[in-house]
Amino acid sequence: MDSGSHKIYHVHGFDSRQGLEDYFSDKPDMVFAEDSLMFPIENLTKTFAEGHIRGDVLLDLSSGPVVHHLYSACEFFQHIIVLKASDRCIMELKRWLDSRTGAFNWGHATKLHLEKEDKSDLLQDKEGKVRSVVQHVMKCHPEKENMTDPIVLPPADCIISVLLLDVICKDQDDYIRYLRKFSGMLKPGGRLLLFGFLGITYYTVGKDKLHAFTYDEDFARKALVGEGFVIDKCVVKKRTNVSDLIDYKAIMFIVAHKEK
Repeated sequence: MDSGSHKIYHVHGFDSRQGLEDYFSDKPDMVFAEDSLMFPIENLTKTFAEGHIRGDVLLDLSSGPVVHHLYSACEFFQHIIVLKASDRCIMELKRWLDSRTGAFNWGHATKLHLEKEDKSDLLQDKEGKVRSVVQHVMKCHPEKENMTDPIVLPPADCIISVLLLDVICKDQDDYIRYLRKFSGMLKPGGRLLLFGFLGITYYTVGKDKLHAFTYDEDFARKALVGEGFVIDKCVVKKRTNVSDLIDYKAIMFIVAHKEK
């Protein structure tokens, strides 16, 4: 299958539960924990602990029905609004938020986070806190100028975006256009916490091979600055795991703020 025939995340959909099992579970053959679980948990815990990022509303614009990146954020924001481009991801996430039978078990990720905070005995408290702060899960439409159309959200204090731009962007122009949309959803001075895979061309979920936008750190930095962001921090970790499911070269975390 050539790259032009790969499925598109928000157009064709995918098996969201299979994606969690392949990239975020605690099963023995899941080789991505260091990058998909530990890297965001460590960096977000450290970033929020510095005390500079807090506020009323945080928007989560991430790929897949993931929640582990919100464990630190829930202590510093009154409201978290999760925006998802996929109906299946919304259903999967709501199953966990409502503590329904058959929901994906995030206990292993919760323990990793609490170990970083030296609070390993508070697992239920932490998951309950996330559930209480995530007050809305909404469908978003990436291709629309207002991604939450017909609802117009007030500007947020912070946006977290985990790997979403990697899977919805077709090219550099798309990436820049979405950063512009992110900027429009933030207050002046608002923060953007951005995770991305560098050097990726595809990822696999079950039998489906999906498109990913290929870019490097230099391009991401220039794109952010070009759209009015000031980069406060950038951390890049080279890939060490071995798997044919996905072909990224490194994972990147950027903290930036929107210039006033």
